[in-house]
Amino acid sequence: MLKTKKQIIEDLKLIDVVIEILDARIPKSSQNPDIQEIIKNKKRIILLNKYDLADEKQNKLWIQKFKKEKIVAIPTNANTGEGIRNIFKEIENIMKEELEKNSNKGRTGKIIRVLVVGIPNVGKSSFINKISNKTSAIVGNKPGVTKQKQWVRATDRIEILDTPGVLWPKFETEEVALNLAYTGTIKDDILVRTEIAFNLLKYLLKNYKENVIEKYKLNKEEIQNILENKKQEENENIYEIMQIIGKKRGAIILGGNIDEEKTANIILEDFRSGKLGKITLEKVEKEEEL
Repeated sequence: MLKTKKQIIEDLKLIDVVIEILDARIPKSSQNPDIQEIIKNKKRIILLNKYDLADEKQNKLWIQKFKKEKIVAIPTNANTGEGIRNIFKEIENIMKEELEKNSNKGRTGKIIRVLVVGIPNVGKSSFINKISNKTSAIVGNKPGVTKQKQWVRATDRIEILDTPGVLWPKFETEEVALNLAYTGTIKDDILVRTEIAFNLLKYLLKNYKENVIEKYKLNKEEIQNILENKKQEENENIYEIMQIIGKKRGAIILGGNIDEEKTANIILEDFRSGKLGKITLEKVEKEEEL
């Protein structure tokens, strides 16, 4: 992280605009606070990537929130290229005044240099590939695939510099850590997947209960009765529902017990792939103020 920070600080001397790629499902948790401090004085565009996996209403609210903060936010799907072309237009708009000043001084043909930043697994490499129309950036479905910076010519007037995705040393809250774990930003091999899936299911049952019931073909009345059961702790209720999901999906081991690891994998993969529907884990607070 320290090495990357130093490199970004050095690179910013050459940069006109910073594109910050966020995960639309966790717009706050996917912002690296250390990088935020470094780029705060630069012109900035935010990409709400993976917007197709996020709650449509919340996408609109986040765009409004950033607009209120005088930051352009563009919903994108780097895998399909949706929203990518809008980025070039916004880069030109942000640079319009400066380009006009240069033109008035007789300096034309300026190349706009753009820096792309974002945490691991947020879709930076896929974005770079789409804008360059080639596989010039290494893309993988695991965090930390991009290892070194690289320049890409996006248009005749725009060059883009990609940088490695990095996490910061200490997460502010447990909620941030969990959100990064849910979306696969923190490597799965250093986590207890059953605990991550349990906490995710707990959130989903509070905020997207219908999605869970529909996906796993659960009995709505039965699930409601379990959630309202005051004879046991809330976590026990969630665990009971997790067991039901495991049984429904055939995650059963010898003796008829539920394979909790397999059940956890099912829940996490269904969420990450969008099979549980369009879900946002961080919602805009105080909507009435927007």
